[in-house]
Order: sequence, then C-alpha cells, then structure tokens
Amino acid sequence: MRLIDLAVLSMLFFTPAYLCLHSNAILDTDIGWHLRTGEWISAHHAIPRTEPFSAPMAGTPWAAYSWLFELLNYQLFQRLGTPALLVYTAGLVLLITAAVFALVRSHRQQLPTAAMLAFACMYAMGHLFTPRPWLFTILFFTLELDILQRVRRTGSTRPLLWLPLLFAVWANIHIQFVYGLFILGLAMVESLAKHRWKDLPTQAPGGALVAVLICSLLATLLNPYGVRIYSVAHALGTQSGAFNSIGELQAIPFRDLINYCALLFALLSAAALGSKRRWVSFEGALLLFAACSSFRSQRDAWVIAISGAAILSDALPRITAPNLRPAKYLLPVAMTIAACMLAIAFRSPELSAANLRERQATQLPVGAVDFIRAHGYSGPIFNDFDWGGYLIWNLRIPVSIDGRANVYGDQRIARSIQTWSGAPGWQSDPDLRSARLVIGPVGAALTQLLRSDPGFQLAYQDKVAAVFVARR
Repeated sequence: MRLIDLAVLSMLFFTPAYLCLHSNAILDTDIGWHLRTGEWISAHHAIPRTEPFSAPMAGTPWAAYSWLFELLNYQLFQRLGTPALLVYTAGLVLLITAAVFALVRSHRQQLPTAAMLAFACMYAMGHLFTPRPWLFTILFFTLELDILQRVRRTGSTRPLLWLPLLFAVWANIHIQFVYGLFILGLAMVESLAKHRWKDLPTQAPGGALVAVLICSLLATLLNPYGVRIYSVAHALGTQSGAFNSIGELQAIPFRDLINYCALLFALLSAAALGSKRRWVSFEGALLLFAACSSFRSQRDAWVIAISGAAILSDALPRITAPNLRPAKYLLPVAMTIAACMLAIAFRSPELSAANLRERQATQLPVGAVDFIRAHGYSGPIFNDFDWGGYLIWNLRIPVSIDGRANVYGDQRIARSIQTWSGAPGWQSDPDLRSARLVIGPVGAALTQLLRSDPGFQLAYQDKVAAVFVARR
C-alpha cells in the first residue's frame, strides 16, 4: 500500500464531509418535522397513520414513509443536540464519497483519475448535503449501480443477493427507493433483450435479474404501510403544483458552477456513449432516466452526477500493469483515517451547540419562538411554508403548513404562497382568519400588510421574524 495513494484517498473522503461541518446544513427547516416524527414514534412505539402536527389537516391519512430515518435521527439528536445534524450529514457524505469512488474504481482506473472523477461527482451534488433522508437514497443508489455494473461485466450473480436486503431497508428510509427499482428493471430488460440482440454490452443472466427484481419488490413491502407505499410514491411524483411552487423541486436554475457541473456530466456521458455507440444499452437508458429526473428537479441532481460518473468511468484509461493495482485494504484504511480526521474536526468550539444556535438565529425564527414560549401564546398559528418544519419541532404548536407537500396538496400550498406574497384576496385566507398567532419572515409582504391590519397586533420583531397576535 503506497502512502501517496493512501493520502490522496483519505483526503478525497475527508474533504466533502469536512465541508459539511461548515455548511448551512443546520439551517434546513424540514429536518424539524422529521425529528418530531421520530419523537412521536419513540413516545408511542408505533408508526403514525394520521396527521398529528398540522392544525388544518389533523386526523387526515398520512404515511411517515421515512420513519426509520426519522427514528435514527431523533435518537442521534437526543444524544448530541443540534450538532447531530452535522454528524449525520458529514457521516453520510463520507460514506457516499467512498461508494462513488468504489463505483468509479471498479472499472480499474488509475487512482488519481478515479479520485478526480469521484470528487467532481461529489461537487456536482454539493447543494444536496443537508440532513435529509435523500442522502441514504444517494448512498443506496450508488451501491446498487455498482452491483449492477459488476454483474453486467462479469456475469456473476452473487452480488445480486445484496439487493433485496438493500431494498428492504431503503423502503423504510426514503420514498425514492422506486428509482432503484427502476434501474434494476432497466438492467433486467437489457439482459432479456440480449437473447435477440447479441451485441448488447451485458453478461448479466436475465433469469437471475428477474428473480432479484421480484424479490426486491417483495422486500419493499416490508414496511409499515405495505403496498400503500406505492400510492404515496405515485402521489409525490405526480404532484405538479409542488414542482412549480417549491424551490428545491423546481428545475436546475444554472446560477452557479455546481449546476453547470451537473450539465457537464450529462454532456460528457452522452459523448462517451456516442463514441462507443452504446445508446441502445443499459447505460443509454440510465442516462436518459438521469437527465429527465435531474433536469426536472434540482433536488434530483444527484442522479445525473452518479449515473454520469458510472458511465464516464468506463471510458477512462484503465490500469494494465499488475503492480499498479491498489492494495486490498486501501479503501477501508482510507475511510478510517478520514473518519478520525472528521471526528477531530468536529471537536472545534465553532461547532458547539451554542454557536450553532447563534448561526440558526441569523436565518431562522429562533428569537420569535423563544418569545412565544415565554409568553405562553397558543394557536391556531399561521406560518409560512418554509418555517413550518422548524416550528413543528421547536414550537410544539400545530402549524398551518410545512414542507410535506403530499399532506397539504397543491391547492393549499398555492393558497399559502399567495397569502404570504400579499396577493389580492389575502384577507380571506381561512387559515389566516382563524389564527390567533402569526409568525413569518420580517420582510414578507404579508408581514408588512399585517402591521396596519386592525385584526392583528405586532407583538415581537427582530431582524429575522415578526410575531402578530390576534386582537379578538
């Protein structure tokens, strides 16, 4: 094991995870309702089936499809407090980086080339390193794609045995396990089609892939909601209003280098497939799926990054000399070193719970929540979409709306956005009219309108948030 290789790989694994420690991960507001759900599960020793956190939607059917993620993060938060958000994010990013490198290196590229491609892939996903369950999806998708690529190259079916187990866990952590099923189906179709088109670049046995797909489908049913999980996935994927209204669900805006890096992966992957005339193949279908997913929603930009890295790795120069092949234990040793470096970095005073709270207070309604608690105000509360998750966890009053788009539906989300933007008819919003308490960004249009509204009195204001109390 060469020390230079170990140093390069250790830094590759450490750098993206370290950057997470100083990112805006702690400012993610949706993690609030995830933590509250984990707390609910721990307290009731059950999985919620009706809505417990929203005033207008109370009692309506709801599937906590990320229940395992929520339970794990709540337990971590119980032990570490706010720093747990950074520990989770950095830890998953470390695992994802190692998985991406393993995927790229499986084609026997030289280590510097593989490291640069893996780093570029991680850079293209930089906006997604937040404490969300989609980090597990990125990890599992990468592991699955690595398995499928190895099986397609060698014809060995033993790696496929891991997939049903992976899907059994995946279906309890994040709804995008359906992406994994889709690419497994693509690999199966390619393998079966080879019986007719002999030139298809796969050695995978079709019968084995059919069996694994069936077993994986059955494994996904090992969740608290059974087959209903697929109706939830369908509803989320077809909720067009959410894709038009919610920033993270909208198309890639191409406003920074990270966005263009995703585009570069798409273009280079297309060029690589075109040079080898592999459009009609698993890789061609994978690239099409990745492009459609990623360019439809910036939250899925990871799909084109991971898929592009897998496709490009097959087009790069490979190691031919046996003495240049990596040592067997290079990857686990480098991961261990990176994890130790990360643990040392995490002990910085800058990452203490008190300092992290101060950082949150610059963009989140920390002071407003403290004020409401101190004065014992109760709901109904009217809040904006972005802060709903934060209030669910920190205020413990049922909110009017939060980031769970499938709970509220397109019409209610659109109405909330219109009201907070001060659109004509904002006074007639039923949730606002019934509210005893309003909390929102100090610069929001509705906040300015309520200052002169006789029905509400300004009770608190700081640089971030304003609180209004109904006069009635």
